[in-house]
This record gives sequence, structure tokens and C-alpha cells, in this order.
Amino acid sequence: MDFDSAVRQICAKDNRYAVPAYDLVRVALDHAQKLVHGEMKKGKSIANRHVSGPQLLEGFRQYVLENYGPLSYPLLQNWGLKTTRDVGNIVFNIIETGLFGRSPEDSLEAFVNVYDFKTTFLKPFEPERRAD
Repeated sequence: MDFDSAVRQICAKDNRYAVPAYDLVRVALDHAQKLVHGEMKKGKSIANRHVSGPQLLEGFRQYVLENYGPLSYPLLQNWGLKTTRDVGNIVFNIIETGLFGRSPEDSLEAFVNVYDFKTTFLKPFEPERRAD
């Protein structure tokens, strides 16, 4: 099954997240793998490119801020991504299809309360208040 078909099946059962949220998590996973393991070398296996929940979330944070800037927070909210746990829910929905692998130490709890979305994705773009 390809990624798009898997996401359509997931969304038919679980409509908490928009289809683009799944694409974003997939791209953020790739980004996190590059951060942790470096660029993929030709002929190397992807089997050893596992990242933990917090590592994936750091890649997610960086990718979203770099690519969406001030639109990050409203875009994530619109797609149903309101907490780090939501990212974990998407990861585990994809794992259930067999498209993402899972190691024994992986758990949804690793995605819970890693950082606050409002502080992470909105606050950096708010205007600074001047002292009177």
C-alpha cells in the first residue's frame, strides 16, 4: 500500500486530522532522521534510521518553523495538530498500516507534553511589547 492510500484509509476511520497533517509528519520524520543520522548515503539501508518520539518532535518543530514561519500555529490548528500528542497519534496511526516501523521502546507516551504548540509555533512571531 502506498502512503496516500494508507492515509485515506486512516482518515476514513479517524477524522481528527486533515490529510496534509499526515504528509507533514512524514516529511518531518525524514527531517528528523537527517538531523539524527545525517544524509542518506546511496546504497545504505533505511532500517537503521530510527528516531525516538522526542527526536521526531524536534525535527517536526524545526521543519514547521523553517517552512511555515508565522503561519505555523494557525496551519497546525487547522489540520487538527494542537499538541505533541497529536503528532504521536498520527505516527501510531501510520505504524498501524505497516508503513512506519516501530521498535519495542516506542510508545505514544513519548510524544506527550514534549513542548507547548502555542509557545513553540505562535510566540516567536508575536510582536514584542514595549515597556512604558
